[in-house]
Amino acid sequence: MLKEVMEEEFRQSSKEGLVLADFYSTTCGPCKMLAFVLADVDKACGDKVNIMKLDFDKNRALADEYGITSYPTLIMLKDGEEVKRMTGLQQKPAIIKMIEEA
Repeated sequence: MLKEVMEEEFRQSSKEGLVLADFYSTTCGPCKMLAFVLADVDKACGDKVNIMKLDFDKNRALADEYGITSYPTLIMLKDGEEVKRMTGLQQKPAIIKMIEEA
């Protein structure tokens, strides 16, 4: 499921299972393109992973906590622990591979 969340919901929802966190900015061109890719990934992998979108500006403390220095940044979490990270615009096969490897 592809969902826009804030810090509190992210913390609760990322404790169990696979979560793909997309830290993005509304002013970032690659972030906007990645949103379309993630929608396709969600259709392909929806039951395997919970995709959460986090606006960098609205979740600054969380972005700082995860050391986000550029966007878009994708962070794969398994049971609340970071297992993989990608920065920049990614293609669907690379994201699906990251999900499958987790």
